[in-house]
This record gives sequence, structure tokens and C-alpha cells, in this order.
Amino acid sequence: MTRTVQPVARWAVVVTFLLSLLGLAISIYMTYQHFHGSTYQGCSTSGFENCTKVTTSAQSRIFAIPVAVLGVVNYAAMSVLNSPWAWRAKNYWIHAVRFVLAMISMCLVLWLITAELLIIKSICLYCTSVHIITFALLIVLTIVSPAQLGWARSTTQESPTL
Repeated sequence: MTRTVQPVARWAVVVTFLLSLLGLAISIYMTYQHFHGSTYQGCSTSGFENCTKVTTSAQSRIFAIPVAVLGVVNYAAMSVLNSPWAWRAKNYWIHAVRFVLAMISMCLVLWLITAELLIIKSICLYCTSVHIITFALLIVLTIVSPAQLGWARSTTQESPTL
């Protein structure tokens, strides 16, 4: 059984690619700071907004891997999957993986937000920007992916009559 992939609107291709590149850039900066410095440009080091407290907390690592490194890996993959070339791919699984990765990423973001607010009791502006980008990507992909992947009925199909 061959699964066909429907094209998506150009705006979705452009927006997802730009969001992925922005997420990658911020994640690279955060990874660099994680290994080379502890202060983040424009972020307070005291009070509720405290990037250093968040990025050096026990919750800033998952299985001993810094969350910032996971962000680089995620956004490198998303940059490839959201590139105009990948959007034109005929392979169904490229498009399915893109959507599933966005959902998994959002689950991780929800955990990280919970950790920031309830455990660490501080937020990081850079982390928050990546969280917003992840959410925006999920929203765009939720709008276009179900129809693209054939998971939703096309609006051009007629409804059955009763």
C-alpha cells in the first residue's frame, strides 16, 4: 500500500523552516553557554528570571545529557525535516516523523516548564523562547499535517447524505 502525501501551503513551509532555524540558533547558543560560561546575555542571575539557575539545575539534564544539547539535536533534525526540500519529499514517513517529533518535543517542553515553575522556581528567557518556538511549530504542523498525511478528510470531499 502506497501512501500519498498532499502538498501544503507555502506559508507553512516557510514558517516551519524559519522557526526551526531560530530554535537551532538559540539551542546552539545555550549549548555553547552551558559548556563555556554560565551567564546568558540579557538574562538576570537573580530573582524569578534566572537563566543560570535554570540551566545549571538538576533538571537541566536528562540521562546526563544537557537539555541544551538535546535542543540542538532536535532543532537540527527539525531544520532538515522542515526544509523546503523535505516538504517536497514523496516519502510519507518523512512527513509523519516531522509531526511526531513536534509532538514529542512539546511533551518535553511541558515537563521543562513544569520543572522551571514548580521545582526550580525560576524561568530562563532563552528556554522560554525555545518553548514558544516549539509550541508554534506544533500549532503550524497540527494545522497542515493531518490533511497532508491523509489523517483528516479533505474539505473537498462530499459529506454522506442521510
